Amino acid sequence: MDSKNKRILSDYRLNKAREDLEASKLLYNNNLFSQSLNRSYYSIFHTVRALIAYESLDFGKHSAIISYFNKNYINTNKLDRKYSKILMGAEKLRNKSDYNDFFIVAREDAYQQLTNAEEFISIIDKYIDKNLRPLPWIFYWIKVVSRISFYGII
Repeated sequence: MDSKNKRILSDYRLNKAREDLEASKLLYNNNLFSQSLNRSYYSIFHTVRALIAYESLDFGKHSAIISYFNKNYINTNKLDRKYSKILMGAEKLRNKSDYNDFFIVAREDAYQQLTNAEEFISIIDKYIDKNLRPLPWIFYWIKVVSRISFYGII
C-alpha cells in the first residue's frame, strides 16, 4: 500500500475512533454507562488501528492488535507506558461489562474511560502527525522527482 492510501486508511480509522468517542459521550450523558464504556474502548481500539495502518497491518483479534502495539510502540519507548495501561484497562473493563452477567458500570468508571479515550486519541493523533503522516508537499515532490528521473534528468 502506498503512502497516500495508508494515510487515507489511517484517517478513516481515526474518524471512526472520534465517532465512537462522540457516541460514548452521548451514552454517558444519557446514563448508559455500560454502553458508554464500550464505545470508549472502541474509540481507543480504532485509534491503535489508525496507527498501525501506516505499517499496512491489521489483525483479526483484538489481543493481536494490543500485543503488536505494546511490542512496537510501548516496549520501544515510542509511546509512554501509560497508553498501554489505558488500552489494556479499557479492554478489561469492556470485556467485563459486555460478557459478565450483572456487572454494573459505575458512573465514575465510564467517565474515566471517556477521559482516557480523549487523551489516547489526542496523543496518538499527534504521534502520527509528527512521525508518520506525510505532509502534502511531500506528495508533490515525490511526483516531481519521479517525473524528473523518468525523463533521465537525474
